Amino acid sequence: MKTKHFYTHLAQTTEITLEIANLDVSPSERMHLFALMEANIHSAVISSVLSTLETEDKKIFLQNLSGKDHKKTWAHLKQKIQNAEDEIRETIIKTTKGFLKDIKEVKS
Repeated sequence: MKTKHFYTHLAQTTEITLEIANLDVSPSERMHLFALMEANIHSAVISSVLSTLETEDKKIFLQNLSGKDHKKTWAHLKQKIQNAEDEIRETIIKTTKGFLKDIKEVKS
């Protein structure tokens, strides 16, 4: 992943990165696919977190997120969501599996 997000250390995207790298597409299309992958993962993680938090906690999370304060973001999430890292990791895995499935369908 190109952009450093609070959850980047949880994202294992090597397999999908290799699949995209091996596609028979132009370099600009490949970069676009990498960007789409990153955007989809980010959207899924944020959606998952927001669906778990209460209204006031959502506001705090979004403030920490927009301030790019990863330590504060994690401290807040660990306090408010049981097994926050596991939940986010699972969201990333589900999202990348869906992306891998789509790539494999295109290849065949």
